[in-house]
Amino acid sequence: MPARDAFHDAVRHALEKDGWTITHDPLPIRAEFGQMYIDLGAEKVLAAEREGQKIAVEIKSFIQNSPISEFHTALGQFINYRTILAEQEPDRILYLAVPLDTYSSFFSLKIVQAILKENRLKLIVYRPQQEAITQWIS
Repeated sequence: MPARDAFHDAVRHALEKDGWTITHDPLPIRAEFGQMYIDLGAEKVLAAEREGQKIAVEIKSFIQNSPISEFHTALGQFINYRTILAEQEPDRILYLAVPLDTYSSFFSLKIVQAILKENRLKLIVYRPQQEAITQWIS
């Protein structure tokens, strides 16, 4: 099992506060090159007559010295996980969870916005200290 991100529990609690049920911690997926783990799997029942939503969340803290290096890693993981999830659990939507301060600074750069759009990344923006989600970006 991989090590947990520094803000893993904060994001988990934020999702639970937002009405999500955590179904996997972590969510295992298998590829030809081996077992991998997405940080969280969750689902939320929207209404009795509708199917529930299912998501997978890859959590990143961006607390290292190089946000571009962390972004490269996160982007690669996101693309790999999304491709594998599409085959194994096509009804589960993948999100990348990033802290609000990182989203407001690094993720606001034009080139980063272009990369997000080009690669169709879905984001959850969170406040780690408050254990709260501030924005869902599809």
